[in-house]
Order: sequence, then structure tokens, then C-alpha cells
Amino acid sequence: MKQAELRKALHEGRRVYGTCVVSTSPQWPPMIAATGLDFVFLDTEHMPIDRAQLGWMCRAYSGAGLPPIVRIPKPDPFLACMALDGGAAGVIAPYVETVEETRQLAGAVRLRPLKGDRLQRVLCGAERLDEPTARYLSERNDANLCVVNIESVAAIERLPEIAAVPGLDALLIGPHDLSISLGIPEQYTLPEYTAAVRRIIEVGRAARVGVGFHYSFGVEICVEWARMGANFIIYSSDYFVARDGLRADIERIRAALGDDDSGRMGAEGAVVV
Repeated sequence: MKQAELRKALHEGRRVYGTCVVSTSPQWPPMIAATGLDFVFLDTEHMPIDRAQLGWMCRAYSGAGLPPIVRIPKPDPFLACMALDGGAAGVIAPYVETVEETRQLAGAVRLRPLKGDRLQRVLCGAERLDEPTARYLSERNDANLCVVNIESVAAIERLPEIAAVPGLDALLIGPHDLSISLGIPEQYTLPEYTAAVRRIIEVGRAARVGVGFHYSFGVEICVEWARMGANFIIYSSDYFVARDGLRADIERIRAALGDDDSGRMGAEGAVVV
């Protein structure tokens, strides 16, 4: 999917699918592209990916037809510009809780490389860009995606104002951190958690921005949230898929051969100590 098409789909409410990629192997982009996904999520908040690695990953995934959306370490407009300069198709900012944080991020994504006092005057409405500059910045940045993580009660309380910030493309639920903020750690099926997810989806869709989640522990919840209206779906990661798939296959092989899971072989082979 092309970058501009991905952004358009988010605002129109069409579902798009991606996964988190943590491997920096150069063999990964063609493999991931063969899965039929629409985009990839590259996380530099929790993963040890340096700027040079991130740059080649962005270029490689873009070349493979998968727009790379990068989560930066914190809601910082300069880090957002850095990711875009490296080839990111869009930026996800973690743990955003205020309108001002969202406005600054949208300004970085939509108006880069405009910075400083002039950017602040434009963002607060004190100055209107001249036509040549406005056209230049629009042509340069129009397809970029600006996404904020909604991961706390404070963010939900300010959600209508956050979702209304011009230039915002999507709200991304951070399920784990949100469960902590709600005081129900990892209890994703409790009614109060479902109510919080429903609230985020309803507010985001009413504002005509995409709403999604990154979840790794079962498709049933993903389907439930998508049926509520979430359309920005990031499922699992290459790490979890490789771990869980390999573990499941090894368990099947052990069971077929009569081996237990401690490394001891069954009757068909010698005991390994």
C-alpha cells in the first residue's frame, strides 16, 4: 500500500493491517512483504534500533511497498522530524496526554522543516503561511502520518480535544500501558477495559481519524475491537510470531516422539542429561 493511500484509508475508516518488526536482518523486508500486510510498525521506544539501522529499514520497507511507521522514544517534534528525515512514512508518539503535545507533533509532521518562532505562530493561529511556502510544505509532507498513542486515563479525559487537533491522522491504543493506568494490569477483557477501548474508538471515529491498537496475545480480542470500529490494526510482531510458532512446532514434534519438554528423549532415543 502506498503511503498516501494508507493515510486516506485511516481517515475513511477502512481497515489496514500491519505488524511490529524488531529484526534488523536485511532478509526481513521481502519476507514481511510476502505476508500481505499494508504497513510495518518500527518501534524505537522499546527496541534497541539505532538511527542508521532505522534509516535503512525505512528505505527497505518503503521499497518493498510497506510504508514504515516509526514510534519515537517520546513525544518530541525534533525526534519526529529525525524519523521522517530517515525515511519514515509516519510517526507514532508514545504516551501522549495533552492537546499541546499533539499540536507540536502534528506541526512537525505536517510542516517540516519549518521550526522555531514562525512554526509556533502558525500553530497558534497568529500567522498564516504565504502561498508558496504553504504549497511547498503541503507537497513535501502531505502523505506523512501523524499518530499518537493513547495509553492513560488522562489522555482519555482529554480525548475529544486531542482528536480534533488539525493534522492528526490516528489514535493508537497502547493496551498494556492503558491497563496499568486503569488499575487493571493486563485485564483486557474486563468491562471497564472494554468501555475505555470503546470510548477511544467512538471519539476517534467521530473526529474522522483512524483508531487502532497494537496487540500480540490472541486474535479474538483484535476482532472484537475491530468490530467496535478500530481500523488501524497492528497485530503481534516478528519476535512473538517466531517464538510462538517455533515453540508450538517443537511441542508437536516432542509429543509425536514421546519426548517430554525437559530435553530428555523418549524410548526411541538415548536419554540426554
